[in-house]
Amino acid sequence: MAQSKTAKALIVICSVIVVAFFVSIIRGVTRPVGAKIAVVEIEGMISDSKEAMKNIVKFKEDDSIRGIILRINSPGGAVGPTQEIYREVIKLKEKKPVYVSMGSLCASGGYYIASAGQRIYANPSTVTGSIGVIMQLAMLEGLIEKLGIQMTTIKAGAFKDAGTPFREMTKEERAYFNSVVESIHAQFIKDVAAGRKMEVEKIRKLADGRVFTGTQAKELGLVDGLGNFYDTVDEFKKVLKISGKPNLVYAEKPFSFSKWLIGSLARDLVNERFSSPFKFLFSPQQ
Repeated sequence: MAQSKTAKALIVICSVIVVAFFVSIIRGVTRPVGAKIAVVEIEGMISDSKEAMKNIVKFKEDDSIRGIILRINSPGGAVGPTQEIYREVIKLKEKKPVYVSMGSLCASGGYYIASAGQRIYANPSTVTGSIGVIMQLAMLEGLIEKLGIQMTTIKAGAFKDAGTPFREMTKEERAYFNSVVESIHAQFIKDVAAGRKMEVEKIRKLADGRVFTGTQAKELGLVDGLGNFYDTVDEFKKVLKISGKPNLVYAEKPFSFSKWLIGSLARDLVNERFSSPFKFLFSPQQ
């Protein structure tokens, strides 16, 4: 009796495998066969560059991909990951055409990355620009005193505890952090100017943290055209000399249990608090 049940179970399992195999074949056969344009999506706070860089490199090395569209809907984020993605886009552009489509928000670090593309398209009301750097540190000294807690710091190096929330920042520390922020800001301006093929001084005049609508950004030379994602696809088709409907190839997004469990908002809050304090970030509440 037990052997009979085992045999039936094996038959069911084998049947499922066979069906899955043939379904995969049918899907492969019925996939669109038009010229391929890859789409790399950059959504939300930029706190990690791994997935975006992996997709960029993957599509760069895929000879069946004619060009890549970066679809960006982001307020920016941490400095390091932003610069890493920017650098990969620059290398990608040396091998294949790269267009950028902005969503409702493509500001600060989002614009940093977008500036590496060959052409940028924004919606008329897209919020973009915000070319600046922000560093925010909490001050808990008053709260600690009310709680009757005393903090002791032992350090080697005058600036080792600079930015601690447990005491007021000194003038020397403030000057030190200002120099770091200014250095990063100068890198931002230089890279945007290089990406957009504009004079550094012209970008510097726009790099005071202001945001612009897509319409304003076009007038200032920060974007090339106005239109939505499919307008970008249509313009890209002309450059790539693609007739008919192209096959838009999106990077597969692996299932993440943590994303499902805590959601993107909670994850962004965690990254916000425990990542680098220096950010290319549009922060309208400030």
